[in-house]
Amino acid sequence: MQSMNISLPDPMKQFVDGQISTGRYSSASEYVRELIRADEKRKAEESWKPSSWKASTAPKAISPRRTGAQSAREALARVQARAKKPG
Repeated sequence: MQSMNISLPDPMKQFVDGQISTGRYSSASEYVRELIRADEKRKAEESWKPSSWKASTAPKAISPRRTGAQSAREALARVQARAKKPG
């Protein structure tokens, strides 16, 4: 097993020590290994999701609203088209 030294700010070190004092972890190394395993699991779960699932959960594009001028032009075009029809 490889060894790694890390530096933590005091509040983080105190947090790790608190996690160890609960009895769930026997050492800081065990706690860090557990965090890494959880991160690996999360990344693996993200990678197996089908791309269609990701697309289906993406926010839908909102179609732009018509401006008053666009609506007026369309209405005028409909009136003119009706006027041209024989009958």
